[in-house]
Amino acid sequence: MSNKGTVVLAGTLDTKGPEYQFVKERILEAGANVIMVDTGVLGAPYFEPDITADEVAAAAGVKLEDLRTGREGSDTRAVACTTMSNGLLKILKGLISEGKCGAVLGLGGTGGTTLLSMTMKQLPLGFPKLLVSTVASGNTREYVGTSDITMMNSVTDIAGLNRISALVLANAAHAAAGMAQNYETTQKYSKGSKPLIAMTMFGVTTPGVLRIREGLEKRGFDVIVFHAVGQGMAMEELVNAGVVDGVIDYTLPELINYKNGGIFSAGPDRMNAARDKGIPQVIVPGAIECFNFGPISSIPEKYNTPERKVIIHNPTITSLLATQEELVELGTYVAEHANGAKGPVAVLLPLLGLDKYQAPGSPWHDPERNKPLYDAIRSKLDSKIPLTELKNNINDPEFADAALEAFLKVWDKR
Repeated sequence: MSNKGTVVLAGTLDTKGPEYQFVKERILEAGANVIMVDTGVLGAPYFEPDITADEVAAAAGVKLEDLRTGREGSDTRAVACTTMSNGLLKILKGLISEGKCGAVLGLGGTGGTTLLSMTMKQLPLGFPKLLVSTVASGNTREYVGTSDITMMNSVTDIAGLNRISALVLANAAHAAAGMAQNYETTQKYSKGSKPLIAMTMFGVTTPGVLRIREGLEKRGFDVIVFHAVGQGMAMEELVNAGVVDGVIDYTLPELINYKNGGIFSAGPDRMNAARDKGIPQVIVPGAIECFNFGPISSIPEKYNTPERKVIIHNPTITSLLATQEELVELGTYVAEHANGAKGPVAVLLPLLGLDKYQAPGSPWHDPERNKPLYDAIRSKLDSKIPLTELKNNINDPEFADAALEAFLKVWDKR
C-alpha cells in the first residue's frame, strides 16, 4: 500500500453506508488507497470496514455495546460521540505516525460533523483534513476552531445518492485523494530555519502591517499574519506551542469584541501567550477601538446608538466605536499585559489614528478621541518599558518603520 496516497475515510457506516461506499470507490478510481474506519454505534455497518466500530470504541477504552444502550434525548448520544471521537483520534495518530495516512475525509450531519471535527481539530496543522457537512454553510467556528479543517457544504442532506449529492461527494473524494497523494510533497513548505514572527492585521491596518512584513522579510525573518477576526486565538496557540519566535501585535480589536460580544472575539486569553512565553514583542493598539457585528440588522439594540458611530464596513460586517470608558479599560489591559511580559517588549502609540477609520476625512476621525486610551497606557505602563509616541496614523510609512525598528531592538534583547 502506498503510504502517501492513502485516505482514511471515517464515519458512520450504519447510517451513511451507501454514501461512504460511493466515496470510497471514487477515491480508489482517483488512484489513492483507502482505509475505512467505522464510527457508527447504532447498528451493523453497510459494508465491512478496515477498522471496525468495536476497535474504535476499544481504542477509547470502552466496549461498543455500552454505547448502544441509550435513547434519543439522554446524554448517551453525546457520550458516544465523545468516546468514538477519542478512539478515532488515537487510531488516526497511530496511522499518521506509522506513515499510513496522507489525508482524512469524513461526511456528516450535525452529529457526524461534531464527532469528526472533534477529532480533526486535534490532528497536526498542515495534515489534510476534509469534512463534508450539512452545516458547512453556517457558522463553522465551533467545528473548525483554530485548526485548518477544510469544510465542504454538502448542499443536500447526506441521506442517499442523487445527481447533486453525487457531484459533491465525488469532488470531496477527488480532493482528498489529491491531498493524500501529495502530502509528502507539501511538507517541504513547513521546513525552514528562519525565525518566525507573528503579526496581527485588520483590513483597516493592512498598509502598516504589509510594510513591516516586507521589512522583516528583507532582514531574514519569516512572517505569519493573523487576521484579527478571531484568528488571534490561533496565534496564541502557536505561541504557546513554541512555534512562533516573536510577535508584533499591531491590531487588537479582538479585545473589545470579546468584551462586548462581537463576532470577532478571540476569547479571554488574548495577549497572554507572548507575555507568558517571554518572546520578543511589540504592541501597537491598532483598531482597538473597533468591535463588530454582522449586517446592521444584527447589532444588539443597546449597541446601535449614535455614540457608537456605526460604520457599514461591507454588506455583512458592521463596525462600532468604543466609548471613552471602554478605551480606559482597553488601555489598562494593554499596559498590564506589557508589564507582565517575561521577555523584552515595547509599546508604540499612533497619535493620529489607530486605523483607516480614524484617518483624516474618515468617519471616526477625531484627534482627541483616543486620549483616554493613551492616558491609561501612559499611566499604567511600567516606566522601564520603551514607549514611543508618534504623530502619525498607524498606516503611515513613518510609523510602520518605527514599529519595525522597535521590534529589531527587542529582538536583539531576547
